[in-house]
Amino acid sequence: MGMTIAGQDVSRETYEQLKQLSDLVQKWTKKINLISPATISDIWARHITDSAQIYPFAPENFRKWVDIGSGGGFPGLVVAILAKAKNPEATFVLLESDQRKCTFLRTVIRELDLNASVIATRIEDAPPQLADIVSARALTSLSALMPYLETHLSPTGQALLHKGKRHAEEIAEARQSWFFDLEDHQSLTDPDGRLLVIKGIRRVG
Repeated sequence: MGMTIAGQDVSRETYEQLKQLSDLVQKWTKKINLISPATISDIWARHITDSAQIYPFAPENFRKWVDIGSGGGFPGLVVAILAKAKNPEATFVLLESDQRKCTFLRTVIRELDLNASVIATRIEDAPPQLADIVSARALTSLSALMPYLETHLSPTGQALLHKGKRHAEEIAEARQSWFFDLEDHQSLTDPDGRLLVIKGIRRVG
């Protein structure tokens, strides 16, 4: 019997792993602030489903997915769980500078046997990743993200970004310094939110 999350059919095993992730986040959040305490009771919609909804925008056979500023593992751990069944060859790299969060991320990767690793450093200090996909959720403005995306994406790669109600302003501001191709999708979990698919990034001038 299959399950559905964010409009995608998933196996019972995938669903169970997402449930385990949810339990681990709740347990660890008592000690370290992985997610806002106000969202704990609504973790499935606010964090798991919200993260899962970007997966269908990834190209089918991507090889390397880098999640920058992973924090509590959203979306990085969620998409790594989805990929286990859908694209088992893919590898995931989670970039996070907070050592305690890195310990959490590594614990989940080990317990759920995910094809993922953690780089415990600031995004600007990480070596270029040449990723097929770079994701970021609630990290910083689009303008501030652009240099990271340029550094860590392969020339044919694409960014998958969660953005909130200021998305239009952020896009306009980023376009002053950067050329890029943009697809913009309505979020399933946030009426003001958008999912941005960005490719072909290069600096203006």
